[in-house]
Amino acid sequence: MQKPVPALFMRGGTSRGPFFLESDLPSDPAVRDRVLLAVMGSPDRRQIDGMGGAHPLTSKVGIVRAGTTPGVDLEFLFAQLQPDQDTVDTTANCGNMLAAVVPFALERGLIAALDDETTVRVLTRNTGMQCDITVQTPLTSAGRRVSYEGQARIDGVPKTSAPITINFLDTAGSVCASLLPTGQVLDHVHVAPPAGASFEPFDIDVTCIDNGMPLVLFRAQDLGCSGQESPAELNADTELKARIEALRLKTAERMGLGDVSGRNYPKMTLVSAPQAGGAISTRSFIPHVCHEAIGVLAAVTVGTACVLEGSVPHALAQLPGGVRKAVSIEHPSGEFTVELELDLHDAQKVVRAALLRTARLIMRGEVMVPESVWLAAGVNGEHAR
Repeated sequence: MQKPVPALFMRGGTSRGPFFLESDLPSDPAVRDRVLLAVMGSPDRRQIDGMGGAHPLTSKVGIVRAGTTPGVDLEFLFAQLQPDQDTVDTTANCGNMLAAVVPFALERGLIAALDDETTVRVLTRNTGMQCDITVQTPLTSAGRRVSYEGQARIDGVPKTSAPITINFLDTAGSVCASLLPTGQVLDHVHVAPPAGASFEPFDIDVTCIDNGMPLVLFRAQDLGCSGQESPAELNADTELKARIEALRLKTAERMGLGDVSGRNYPKMTLVSAPQAGGAISTRSFIPHVCHEAIGVLAAVTVGTACVLEGSVPHALAQLPGGVRKAVSIEHPSGEFTVELELDLHDAQKVVRAALLRTARLIMRGEVMVPESVWLAAGVNGEHAR
């Protein structure tokens, strides 16, 4: 027997995955997670028995409900799965999947379109961050509907779509205790190899920062890279990845995150001087696979680090003047522009971050879940809705 679960399969930014109403999933988090693993086909490198796309960027799930907090219209819980692991991580945000939240809610009738543009306050339950998301909702013969067609283009997506703007309201310290979780803008770290590792101990300067996503930024050249390698080249360099992982585990302790060997954060970002007219060039690991582009909140955090004097990327960055800066983050498949606004009285403080994304509804229907999975922890279906 299998249980049908209503779902919309959506692209959000440069990620994609199924979106669910919270009320259509089991209320018990442990059972819910087993259901999501079954939906995506994890753990399996190919995810052949589910909807996952055999990559972390296509192993993502969105869960949405109506707002329960005053002033909040929608609440979004993001779940990151991995193709070859049985983990479901709901501790960090995903700014790409966030772009599909309002279109999903409009499609499922959680909210109503208000005008040619509809702006909705969304709370991300993973970290408590709020943002205002604006989507295009033109009047059609069937009433106001979310539009997916338009001329907005984002690198990493082949076609143009209707623009979706995301204005983040408070991103500092999303997972960590503060914007600079180590208390300083630059840290010098000594990394010793774990037992069995083939690399030698090394010292490196890093910037540990969390403005929407916990990141560790370091100069590509400090690990023997140019910073312009392709993701395939970096993913094939097993020694480099081993060194980056050892650095990740070490810096996570300093960031107050504890043992992150089973976590998807902090993300690790190699930075180098821009090569295509942007502010900084990046190669981002999420955390063990090099991203073909860069995550939304990772881009916000990198841009923030660029404007902080004394940080690793600040010395490399080419930044525009003024308190409102369009910071172009170069990545393997193009660039990602983040608009940052600095405090008039404190140039080290970012008071606003905004960006452009797109989304598309790919499929609507029901995903089939083995009933044995759904009822695994229940008694006579106790946890099933």
